[in-house]
Amino acid sequence: MTPLTVAFAKGKLLDDTLPLFQAIGLYHPDLANPGRKLLFENAQGDRFLVVRATDVPAYVDYGGADLGVAGLDVLMEYPDDLYQPVDLGIGYCRMCVAAPAGHGLDDRPGTRLRVATKYPRTAEEHFLAKGMGVEIIKLYGSMELAPLVGMADCIVDLVSTGQTLRENGLVELETIWESTARVVVNRASMKIKHGRLAPLLEGLREAAAGLKARS
Repeated sequence: MTPLTVAFAKGKLLDDTLPLFQAIGLYHPDLANPGRKLLFENAQGDRFLVVRATDVPAYVDYGGADLGVAGLDVLMEYPDDLYQPVDLGIGYCRMCVAAPAGHGLDDRPGTRLRVATKYPRTAEEHFLAKGMGVEIIKLYGSMELAPLVGMADCIVDLVSTGQTLRENGLVELETIWESTARVVVNRASMKIKHGRLAPLLEGLREAAAGLKARS
């Protein structure tokens, strides 16, 4: 059997991902509680990496892993177009534009919006497509504060329930796109290890469809 290397994202997405990979037999039991360990290997020689979510695309792209799991939010910010054969349908959230209640963005024609976000590529492409000039303010957290202190006109951020926005007096103005976790595969691995990867990917499609049917 051709061994594979899989890159998993740390955190809640790992918890949601493991049952699907366990269903297809690509698994290591210690992944359920990895602690600080980053690399696991099962009896078949398959290796499993536990990395930051934002690093999964790079590990797959540069051959450190044959396949991995990453949210669409991460993949949209990655500069290269990765092969994404399976939408697992887990880790749902939406990329939204939000601003303080009562503050619209369309009533200031010709002005340059200041947008706070940790998703600069997504934000810039979205507003430029609408013909709106933007100044991107890159932040890594607490995005909701930026409009409240006058540092930005709006934010672009991932939203799940919207509770944090509401608690800070922000409202969603529009959804840019909805995000779920995708399987990404190294293109060279797909050719070289096709015999092993193809049935596993089909198994993941079936497992994801079954999960969706039960939810």
